[in-house]
Amino acid sequence: MPRRDARHHHHVYVVELSDRVWNEASFRKANPDWQLGKPFVYVGMTGLDPDLRFDKHKAGIQANRFVREYGLRLLPHLYEVYNPMPYEAAREMEVELAIGLREAGYGVWQA
Repeated sequence: MPRRDARHHHHVYVVELSDRVWNEASFRKANPDWQLGKPFVYVGMTGLDPDLRFDKHKAGIQANRFVREYGLRLLPHLYEVYNPMPYEAAREMEVELAIGLREAGYGVWQA
């Protein structure tokens, strides 16, 4: 098994949100170009495994409100290729991934 660089333990992740999140004015305002039929998602970064981070959101631990209330599941096909990475790279990738998904018509919340 190849040894992982200890500094590369950060991850970006994407959570699918229920379409009920569209009822939130702040979410609608942040997504004026959302395309009908495209998913609503939350993009985040973490030093934890994304599955554990999602569980913490749902449990209300350092949770984003939209993930806690509307989070359905992780969408690993949108982020696994990037992980793991160093902290700074994860910070940048979180923003880039959110921009890319928004440009593709997704409704995106990025904290």
